[in-house]
Formats: sequence, structure tokens, C-alpha cells
Amino acid sequence: MFFLVIVQRIRCGAVMRLTDLQRTIIRETVAETFGVGANVWLFGSRVKDNQRGGDIDLLIETDQVDAETIARAEIAFLAKFQMRMEEQKIDVLLDYPSRSSRPPIYAVAKQIGILL
Repeated sequence: MFFLVIVQRIRCGAVMRLTDLQRTIIRETVAETFGVGANVWLFGSRVKDNQRGGDIDLLIETDQVDAETIARAEIAFLAKFQMRMEEQKIDVLLDYPSRSSRPPIYAVAKQIGILL
């Protein structure tokens, strides 16, 4: 467990292509809209040091189960994110306990992604 934490810290510092401010905005906006228990992973090109540009790919995991509540939270997240990040392109995957199926991209996002 200790080794995993060290590797994750090294990986976060060396690979993630987000500024401290961008990470803070993402974490705070997720907490405001999905609740403080929500987790968010960055995945895609922003976790690859050798790539440039690209949109921000996020997997948000919430413990909310009501479909309407989740939809409202997603809309609120996207609106707040765009206002705070000056229209940065973003792709969001949502995972929640009542989801009937999880496409393989969800497992990949968690496996290669970085928990913010």
C-alpha cells in the first residue's frame, strides 16, 4: 500500500497536464454539484506527458442514485465548469450505483486515470 501511494504521487506530479488552479476548480466544482463524497479521475491525453493540447476527460463517480438528481448535477457541473475554466473543452463520464451497465471505458478511465 505504501509503495502504491508513492508511485501515485510521483505519477501525479510528472504526468498530469493540468495546472494547480485547474485541478482545484475541477475538485471544487465536482464537490459543489455532486457532493463532497464524489470522486473525479482525469484520464485521456491530459495524463500523457508526450501529448499536447486536448480536451479534459473526466470520470466522476457519485453516490447519488436518483436519475433526475444526477442529470441536474451534471448540468450544473458543466455550466459552472465552463464559466470557471473559460470554455475549456471537456468530456465527462458519470458513474453511480444505480447505473445499469458500465462500458469498458469506465474501467480504463479508473485504471489509467489520476484521481484528483
